[in-house]
Amino acid sequence: MSKIDVNDAMLAYDEAGSGSPVVLIHAGIADRRMWRGQLPALATRHRVIVPDLRGYGESELPPSPFAHHDDVIGLLDALGVARAALVGCSFGGKVAMDTALAYPDRVSALALFGAPVSGTEWSEETEQLWDELVGEADPEDFAATAAGEVRFWVVGPTRRPEDVDPELIRFADEMDRRALAAELALSAVEVSELDPPAIDRLGELAMPVLVGTGADDLADLRRLADRIAAEAPQGVRLPDVPDAAHLLPLERPEPVNAALLDFLP
Repeated sequence: MSKIDVNDAMLAYDEAGSGSPVVLIHAGIADRRMWRGQLPALATRHRVIVPDLRGYGESELPPSPFAHHDDVIGLLDALGVARAALVGCSFGGKVAMDTALAYPDRVSALALFGAPVSGTEWSEETEQLWDELVGEADPEDFAATAAGEVRFWVVGPTRRPEDVDPELIRFADEMDRRALAAELALSAVEVSELDPPAIDRLGELAMPVLVGTGADDLADLRRLADRIAAEAPQGVRLPDVPDAAHLLPLERPEPVNAALLDFLP
């Protein structure tokens, strides 16, 4: 692990390999450790950079206003990278997409797994499912909230907990507890969003775009993946990966790695 000053915040990151640069951006319920299955595989061909977003994992959270997509470019600047492919899962996919729209000349390709899109809202179906599985947990009760969020995201709406690798559930729960503490701290800081948001700008994604989801992820996200791939001029939709939910790269690294090695420039 290394740390580097990015826009007046010390961001933690891992780095391995050489070749064309690739940045892996973690989910909002996780940290950079979720890419443990991708880092060694991609490093055989690429310079792979895996940061903790500001406030998450081992990265700092100064009180000054910021935008996650500005931090991604700040990280590239600090590491002397002119252009990179961005790979994002979940919230990390949203950050990656926003970065590609805000700084199109800096992004060579975009790969998105289970990615929401800025400017969209969840369906009533998803809201009801959230109420059933997570409910109104005390935001400072990280254990109870993490248990509900792991049930919602990592197990997914179409599986039972006993259908899922218990080590995956344990690791996801550990990461999510840390992420919940990060989100609580982030709520006290001004975080800028992309303006205008991405949902009506998908046609501006001129770079190659790869989009994938787990077959057991939320229907909202599978529909969004269809839309991104259809509207991005060079969009490619991967078939849904069976027996996988929201943290697809962590749960099923082999098909994700194969797709990425085939796709990345």
